[in-house]
Amino acid sequence: MRTGPATTRRSLAGLAVIDALAVLLVAALLGLGTWQLHRRAWKLDLIARVEANAHGEPAAPPGPGAWPEIGERDAYRRLALIGTYLTGRDTLVQAVTERGGGFWVLTPLRTRAGFTVLVNRGFVPERSAPPPPAGETALAGLLRLTEPGGAFLRTNNPATDRWYARDVAAIAQARGLSAEPDGIAPYFVDAERSGEANPVGGLTVIRFRNDHLVYALTWYALALMVAGGTLYLNVDAWRRRRP
Repeated sequence: MRTGPATTRRSLAGLAVIDALAVLLVAALLGLGTWQLHRRAWKLDLIARVEANAHGEPAAPPGPGAWPEIGERDAYRRLALIGTYLTGRDTLVQAVTERGGGFWVLTPLRTRAGFTVLVNRGFVPERSAPPPPAGETALAGLLRLTEPGGAFLRTNNPATDRWYARDVAAIAQARGLSAEPDGIAPYFVDAERSGEANPVGGLTVIRFRNDHLVYALTWYALALMVAGGTLYLNVDAWRRRRP
């Protein structure tokens, strides 16, 4: 069946539109794949930095002068603290660990330097915790960034003393720590496992998903499929137009 010039022009116009859309789609897919490769490089750098922080020699806790600069590069840095726990100011934060559900026990520690740090002493299965050690205490742990805003689908409720995220500022306000003479650190510390049976320390999970290479290959494969399909349509149209 012959096709007239008008039909041919309409076919060519439709093919041109398809080609233009395919070019845009391929460019977008290639951009997404490249973005995932950049994310992969960032994630690998993050993992290397965290591993170095968590397994390095313990350093002194950052004092007030360094607080404005505390950020992601400091996360999981190993710290050594010496100070005295402030009794009667424990905060139980709901937790899910390898030992099941329960609570983190956060207790303020007034350091030798004078400022106060919230210490996550460890995990307890019930909503009760033994008192912290009396007198001056030495401990090691990992610097953790504050968790403002509550947990997924749950918001901290200081009025009812229900806590789902370790929001340092909110806990400090609720426990009257904001008035500490030398201030309270904007981070908290996950204490390493000690000889105490309860609470259980050292349960920090350091694990980062790194599926970016799989995502990048998926986007690149889709781009190749779109390009291949468009090329097939153009070749088929060229064959049909041959006399």
